[in-house]
Amino acid sequence: MRQYHDLLKHILETGVRHEDRTGTGTISTFGYQTRFNLGEGFPIVTTKRVPFRWVAEELFWFLSGSTDEKDLNARGVDIWAEWATAEQTARFERTEGDLGPVYGYLWRSFGGEYPQVNGVDQIARLIREITENPNSRRLLVSGWDPRVCDDVALPPCHTLFQFKVEKSKTLHCQLYQRSADAFLGVPFNISSYALLTHLVAHVCGLEVGDFVHTFGDLHIYSNHLEQVNELLSREPIALPKLELVDADGLKGLDGLLNFKFENLKLNNYQSWGKIAAPVAV
Repeated sequence: MRQYHDLLKHILETGVRHEDRTGTGTISTFGYQTRFNLGEGFPIVTTKRVPFRWVAEELFWFLSGSTDEKDLNARGVDIWAEWATAEQTARFERTEGDLGPVYGYLWRSFGGEYPQVNGVDQIARLIREITENPNSRRLLVSGWDPRVCDDVALPPCHTLFQFKVEKSKTLHCQLYQRSADAFLGVPFNISSYALLTHLVAHVCGLEVGDFVHTFGDLHIYSNHLEQVNELLSREPIALPKLELVDADGLKGLDGLLNFKFENLKLNNYQSWGKIAAPVAV
């Protein structure tokens, strides 16, 4: 994961101090891109421990269409808890745990009248188009709806992803991320979209290619600088390999939606220890 170290160094070397919504302050830069060849190993940060199960369970939660934080918390993952408190949800006249039209809803019911599931199922459309029209340049899923982006505490940061099928056998993915917390969020984002690419490739009978990660506002929070420097002092370790277990019968949209953590095996993931840092809410 030299790419991740290079990303952090780029922010430290070129970034500008900014005030931000949370009041914490950041060092930020605008516009950056990195690329991972998924055939060379699964991209997960090794210079601090990343909880791969949490990455997977959050992705499965998105794909399920749920926007209830309690559903994710029941999987033992609490990374959305700060935005699901009674105080936060009351701002939008919703009950505790109801995050509103965030990723799950936008992916599975875009343009609907929340909480009704009456919009466009972008994931179903994506799988159908990859299968029936693999040369399409419209293999897109949008997580940004300007009609509802101000109706949630945290509107989607990873806002648009696009797939490309190359030579009828290889699947590439590119993500555009409007806002990126480089220390806490980006390691999750990298591994989440790498995993999504593996899963979509599998259910569509394709091989994985590249994951391209494109950033808008890429930043390090001012209270993460000590942690970033500690991470950069550590030497990266070789990447693990992702193995899909008992997944031969998981095909098409139903297959994608029925993946469970038990179907994933991250072989030889070795890392340095966890580095704790506060979340800016």
